[in-house]
Amino acid sequence: MSVSVYYSARRSEPLTGPETAAIERVVTARTASFPYDDEESLHLYDADGDDQDDEILAGSTKLPSDPDRWMPAIAHVLDSVTELRRAVADAQWHVHLDDVDVPWDETEGYTLPGLPGA
Repeated sequence: MSVSVYYSARRSEPLTGPETAAIERVVTARTASFPYDDEESLHLYDADGDDQDDEILAGSTKLPSDPDRWMPAIAHVLDSVTELRRAVADAQWHVHLDDVDVPWDETEGYTLPGLPGA
């Protein structure tokens, strides 16, 4: 069974240069700090050039096959997506763990009950 965290942002305006640079910094730093070198980390999809749906950023992270690694991986990915959301202003974000939406909190960012720091 495969479980993934999915994340996307939409808005009518494209990403700005500073936003793109901020996204690259977040992805580089958060990928380097992911707790498991042998597992998938933050993964953004390539932009396909289709502006009709206003999607400016999207990605997913497949959780490790070892359930003991799930909580640290989920916490890290949600912290990463929180940083991405804060780097990209005025977008509509959707973050979910398969079919379960992950709520946004202005102070805490994305988190789920029971996660470290939640």
